[in-house]
Amino acid sequence: MNAKKSIELLNKAVADELQAVHQYMYWHFHLGDQGFGPLSLLFRQIAIQEMGHVERLAERILFLKGDVEMVSAGPVEKITDPQKILDGAAKMEQAAIGIYNQFALKCSENADAVSKQLFESLVGDEERHFDQFDKQLDNIKRFGPSYLALQSFNKSPEAETGGTK
Repeated sequence: MNAKKSIELLNKAVADELQAVHQYMYWHFHLGDQGFGPLSLLFRQIAIQEMGHVERLAERILFLKGDVEMVSAGPVEKITDPQKILDGAAKMEQAAIGIYNQFALKCSENADAVSKQLFESLVGDEERHFDQFDKQLDNIKRFGPSYLALQSFNKSPEAETGGTK
């Protein structure tokens, strides 16, 4: 196994996951501010899961005696329209699925079964995230603007604060 190759792939994934955390938290804040509590909480929950991915990737990098590069893959997109947010999130998850499948294959070719399994596990998580965003988009298409209006009627304290109190 060439640990350097695996560390490079793992650090690329760290950058992508940090990008997702930053983006999803930005959207969480804005959706909460607009009164879309349930959608805001969805983004917060998924951002927390993405942070867990960063942790798992970092642990593997350190095990391989590498250094964790804590640099985001790119800037936050300043989108605040709920439907565009969901569309952007679904596209991010689709991209992650494709990238992590490629990384799993490269790790297999590199005889790094543990990193391969880590990427395969991340693919499963990203597929679930995609499904959550895709279902929200389907509901908007099926029910129109009234579906988004219903997202603002959840008046639980957690929904109103975006889960931050």
